[in-house]
Amino acid sequence: MKILEVKNLNLSFKTENGFRQALFDVNFDLEKGKTLALVGESGCGKSISAMSILKLLPKTAKITAGEIIFNSQNLLTLPEKEMQNIRGAKIALIPQDPMTSLNPLYTIENQLLEVIKIHQQLQGDDAKRKALEALEMVQIPCAKERLKSYPHEFSGGMKQRAIIAMALACKAEILIADEPTTALDVTIQAQIMNLLSDIKSQMGTSILLITHDLGLVGESSDEIAVMYAGRIVEKAQAKDFFDNPNHPYSKALLNSMPAKRGETLETIQGQPPTIHQDISGCRFHPRCSYCFEPCSKSVPENYVISENHISACFLNNK
Repeated sequence: MKILEVKNLNLSFKTENGFRQALFDVNFDLEKGKTLALVGESGCGKSISAMSILKLLPKTAKITAGEIIFNSQNLLTLPEKEMQNIRGAKIALIPQDPMTSLNPLYTIENQLLEVIKIHQQLQGDDAKRKALEALEMVQIPCAKERLKSYPHEFSGGMKQRAIIAMALACKAEILIADEPTTALDVTIQAQIMNLLSDIKSQMGTSILLITHDLGLVGESSDEIAVMYAGRIVEKAQAKDFFDNPNHPYSKALLNSMPAKRGETLETIQGQPPTIHQDISGCRFHPRCSYCFEPCSKSVPENYVISENHISACFLNNK
């Protein structure tokens, strides 16, 4: 069952030279109790797509078309007061930087209690019990004692767990994890990804995972959507994607992953386009080694590769 549907989302930014489009007909679905990984290079539009869901956009950003359907409601048409009841309570954000996402002046308990009182309407001992349960759920040792700690007394990994605990305390139906392992070492990255997988399997929570690191998503994701320069270029079930990548950009991303120590990494030639660059046709064609005549003239449609696997590439029509 689909819990979230992003349909034909278009977004522009106001610049000195007028509005410039950043998202182009973005489409993806999130199934209940599943993890969708939205992957691509930095600046491709992953995070701004996620922030559009929460309607937490900079003042210079404007959604020009599309729908975002959550539990049969179009979030883009909801007034701000109703969105405040959804943010945190039903759709929660795990931000990129755990180091700066907690208030250094308040204990972990105080910050957990604040969101519990707002979204769960619990007070006193009931709220404190809920805060402790949430911290235990994210496997922080000696949780009862650590509730009294301040953020600076937590490691980076523990800060990230505390932020996840806030989402769990409010029983969020969707977790948007925006680069959740940024600035964490490899061992802690694996722990956080395992924790998210446990939450999904035990609580039926749906997860939208935003990342540029394909190495993180292989075992933890059910479906993968690849984004390039504001467009979704390929979507597939995770196993099918890794076994049978279709789009040249997807293949290039996979080929640039380290496989063996000492092995020379392949690189993707050129740079992703900026918002100020006008590119006709397929937005990847200036960097694509498979480019041929139609690529620079027309935007490719989504070709069906197999069941639940689509790719926007003219090579599929050759």
